[in-house]
Amino acid sequence: MEIESVECEIRDFCHKYADPAVITKYTRYFVEGYNAYGVPLKLIEEEHRLLSTRYFKELGLSGFLDLGDRLIRTGKFEEASFAVLFATDFAEDYTPAIFERLGRWLDDGVCNWAHADMLAGNVFSIFLLKGIVPYTALAPWRSAESKWKRRVVPVSLIKMLDRLPQLEEVLEFLSPMMRMPEKVVHQGLGWFLREAWKRNPQPVEEFLFVWKDSAPRLIFQYATEKMTGEQKARFRRAK
Repeated sequence: MEIESVECEIRDFCHKYADPAVITKYTRYFVEGYNAYGVPLKLIEEEHRLLSTRYFKELGLSGFLDLGDRLIRTGKFEEASFAVLFATDFAEDYTPAIFERLGRWLDDGVCNWAHADMLAGNVFSIFLLKGIVPYTALAPWRSAESKWKRRVVPVSLIKMLDRLPQLEEVLEFLSPMMRMPEKVVHQGLGWFLREAWKRNPQPVEEFLFVWKDSAPRLIFQYATEKMTGEQKARFRRAK
């Protein structure tokens, strides 16, 4: 089976189940643009399971990664979704080299928060949880040209919170990102800090206090979301 044939099969599926109402429903969530056929996510997940089962032995890890390389770059939301879902099927075969290969999808393909977060939560976090790569393997990503690759750094660490070494070390690891200009990076950092605070408030609060007068306020909006009004007040920017 040639991967081009499977790619065509996926594209035919997307055309068959395209629904303009789905595009209308979800466009407002993607300020960078939503280039989609309009296929409901449930149908994508069902078709992914069928294709994965049908071609698992024939294509294997190598074939599905090659297919993913093609799908992730088309710009179509559903095709990239298939690429990410196929990547989740081979967690038992992950290696450091595959970590780097999938990381390149963030440089040349991923163009929205949904796929960045799918990769962070369902793929890259697995590499970390399994110890295939240490969290410090994300270090070069902190200064990547792609804002999505930078967003993935804190988001990938969320599922690691119960296994991370000293939280202070991880917070220091994220420090170089605290003044980055992109909103999507602010949201990722704030999300991580909120979840970290729920588990271990003191080091997170100390970290936030250091940055309260210089880091973007959106980070604090997310990070302090679960705090009381009195707790939030401590992190207001000095006048």
